[in-house]
Amino acid sequence: MIIDFHTHIFPDKIAARTIEKLENIANVRAFTDGKEASLTASMEEAGVDISIVLPVVTRPEQFDTINDFAARLNEKYQDSNYRLLSFGGIHPDTLNYKRELRVIRDLGLQGIKLHPDYQDTYFDDIKYMRILDYAAELGLISVVHAGVDIGFPNHVRCSTERICKVIETVAPERMVLAHYGGFGLWDEVAEWIAGGNVYLDTAYIFGFIEDSTFLQILQKHGADKILFATDSPWSGQKESLEYLRNLPMDSSDLNQILGQNAQKLLQLST
Repeated sequence: MIIDFHTHIFPDKIAARTIEKLENIANVRAFTDGKEASLTASMEEAGVDISIVLPVVTRPEQFDTINDFAARLNEKYQDSNYRLLSFGGIHPDTLNYKRELRVIRDLGLQGIKLHPDYQDTYFDDIKYMRILDYAAELGLISVVHAGVDIGFPNHVRCSTERICKVIETVAPERMVLAHYGGFGLWDEVAEWIAGGNVYLDTAYIFGFIEDSTFLQILQKHGADKILFATDSPWSGQKESLEYLRNLPMDSSDLNQILGQNAQKLLQLST
């Protein structure tokens, strides 16, 4: 089983303008149009069995709309040969984070996505730490954008230093640091984060990280805590799989990264 732990889609009616807006902000080109059908077509071409969809709540009032969409998506794909499996979203400025996290759990969503840059909040803010702590108590997975966001390159809200503070203060279980622990900060990740009790995903790193640095972090952190991910539509699933498979690593490590670790984290049967 191959699981892409980090993807994004948008409702068809807003996908085109959302992709265009994000392309202009980050000065990049998307691999797909960001629609549900394009992701499933990409999965079929690449041989991906499950894609985890990570919505970002950029304003507190989006909570109900985004999480209802996520729950409906999961219901739609629960019996499919290939699956989209959406997490939920929550904003740090919510007035009742505990209630909203319970809603996410009760909707059957297995985790949440946090994005310090798009939510304009530093990662070591008490609002995030409370969310991470209670999410762990509820058994939810937390996926966090880590490191530089290419749309906000001069203002890093989830730096290695802030990540270490959160880990030391909260020790959140089942936390995934996207972009291999911190986009563009991989030397710091290798020194300060690798080997810790967190998961790292591989979203949108191939072509940016040096192969030697990737393998250094892999060796120190352990293949059992690394998750294959693409950040689709911003990276191609087929292309990312090809890149990863061409790196010099044991087949057992590769199989863990491609799906076995995610299966265990998501508690999925084979």
